[in-house]
Amino acid sequence: MDPYKFLHIAVNTITRLGKRSETPADPNPHLHVLSKDLSINPSHNTWARIYLPQEALNHSSSSSFIKLPIIAFYHGGGFIALAANTTFFHDFLIELVQRTQCVLVSVNYRLAPEHRLPAAYDDALEALHWIRTSEDKWLTSFADYSKCYLMGESAGGNIAYNAGLRAAAEVDHLEPVKIKGLILVQPFFGGVKRTSSEERLANDMMLPQPVTDLLWELSLPVEADRDHEYSNPTAEKGSMVFDNIARLGWKVIVFGTYGDPLIDRQIDLVKSLQKHHAHVEGHFQGEDKHGAFGGQPTKGKALELYDTMKKLFTTNY
Repeated sequence: MDPYKFLHIAVNTITRLGKRSETPADPNPHLHVLSKDLSINPSHNTWARIYLPQEALNHSSSSSFIKLPIIAFYHGGGFIALAANTTFFHDFLIELVQRTQCVLVSVNYRLAPEHRLPAAYDDALEALHWIRTSEDKWLTSFADYSKCYLMGESAGGNIAYNAGLRAAAEVDHLEPVKIKGLILVQPFFGGVKRTSSEERLANDMMLPQPVTDLLWELSLPVEADRDHEYSNPTAEKGSMVFDNIARLGWKVIVFGTYGDPLIDRQIDLVKSLQKHHAHVEGHFQGEDKHGAFGGQPTKGKALELYDTMKKLFTTNY
């Protein structure tokens, strides 16, 4: 199979041939969840879509109103495609915000190969500083900055993890934003040596092996291989950060399914964090494919995700 054709990109160009469905933001207060787009860095063309549950508006004037946890979310797309306004993610986040009652900031970061990693990580961290200094009323009036979680799906899960490592190095400069944990949904990691799940599902039609290899080739720094720390968190250099995550006391939750070629790498990350005494949970079950959580936002795996997140929001991590 041709991975370029699969990804709808032209060989030796940066032309994206596939057009994915997009949904505009809607701040209508009569909706269950409101949304709006705001610029983060015009020079990089980065921006965020903010989601606010309508229920928060209804109760904000009450003396018993309690501000909501805030999530910084990073979309998937193999680092090279999709956006914060892609319908797939918009529909998923509308449901997530409604069911978990949080404020959510979905970050539209720069894409590879025009902007290879770590550009997306830099944008992810810049978005946290933007949240910290923004005067937008949805954030200042409704978000509890002391309960911030970094979350991402697929490549976005990789970004949430690596942005978290950067944030861990400058927690004092993020005040009043305090990161409580990482929520990684089928995160996209790789490595030079194939895992058992990658070999077993090499011809998986949702995420074929030639496609994952090409995504790393287009997104990693030039001449880097898949054991680079951006790709392989359990490689020698990547594992050095686990102690820091444990020291900060963050809760890390990793979601995965056994029909996903990436499952073994996700399990290995959980085991590595456990060895370093980090607060980590692995939720691995079912034979669903990659993209199972966001693909059906009103049933199945997504409902399990929402329930776990609601429990997380009520703990003291």
